[in-house]
Amino acid sequence: MANSRKVVIIGSGPAAYTAAIYAVRAGLDPLLFGGVMMGGQLATTTDVENFPGFPEPVTGPDLMDRMRKQCERLGVTIVPEFVSKVDLSKPPFSIETTEGKKALADALIVATGADARYLGLPSETRLRGKGVSACATCDGFFFKGKEVCVIGGGDTALEDALFLTRVTAKVTVIHRRDKLRASNAMQEKARGNPKLAWVWNAIIEEILGADAVTGVRVKDVKTGASRELPCGGVFIAVGHTPNTAFLAGQLKLDAGGYIETDGRCRTSVPGVFAAGDVMDPHYRQAVTSAGNGCVAALEAERHLASEA
Repeated sequence: MANSRKVVIIGSGPAAYTAAIYAVRAGLDPLLFGGVMMGGQLATTTDVENFPGFPEPVTGPDLMDRMRKQCERLGVTIVPEFVSKVDLSKPPFSIETTEGKKALADALIVATGADARYLGLPSETRLRGKGVSACATCDGFFFKGKEVCVIGGGDTALEDALFLTRVTAKVTVIHRRDKLRASNAMQEKARGNPKLAWVWNAIIEEILGADAVTGVRVKDVKTGASRELPCGGVFIAVGHTPNTAFLAGQLKLDAGGYIETDGRCRTSVPGVFAAGDVMDPHYRQAVTSAGNGCVAALEAERHLASEA
């Protein structure tokens, strides 16, 4: 028999945990499906220095572990299983995991996040968190005064590159084509920055370094020639993939696959809310995700009260 709850939350990052904290304190007895690797993207993040309340750096896994323990202390039911199927045609909404566990929810909060796209290089995986990052605003501070590379040619890549020029000595943008995909306004801003350098028609063959990034080896896609560029950090900016495949078109998504909300975390289906990176392609910060989680839970509480 399916477990019936007032609120079910899908996800296990800061948005999901914060939503659970507010939901349980409102007496909504939330059930949280967190997946196998609890903690979202922060589960693979090293030092976090910009989350309020931590005078000293805290690791991503430690921050997520503290949030999870707070949820458990308050009485949130946490199930470490992936949600594979939902039915949002009418309330109560039906949720099913890959292991076959089922639940019914009067209100649903989707906080499944988005995964950064990487290049797929073994050296990239080995040096992730040791000079390789997919979040300039999260990790740029750690590269103060260093030379870094940004991989990509879209708006995200140029936004990251421009942000990094504020703290680093030099930023080299490496792009596989001879033209950028970014908007004209963004290109003009980037081209006018003296701290930006450009490598065109090039792909990354390998990220160099034993225990930390020391450079990259790039290959010219036209000539086939390879060369090494020294740098102290590599920022991958080739996009993110929101985790919305399991929704199977049941919620309105934007062109990038992110859940569309109305500014109060309400989706196209009444009673279904979205929080964090799954609906936010712009900021992608732990603290903004936590704020979204709070809003989603408060809106879920209001929705349920109006339906009572």
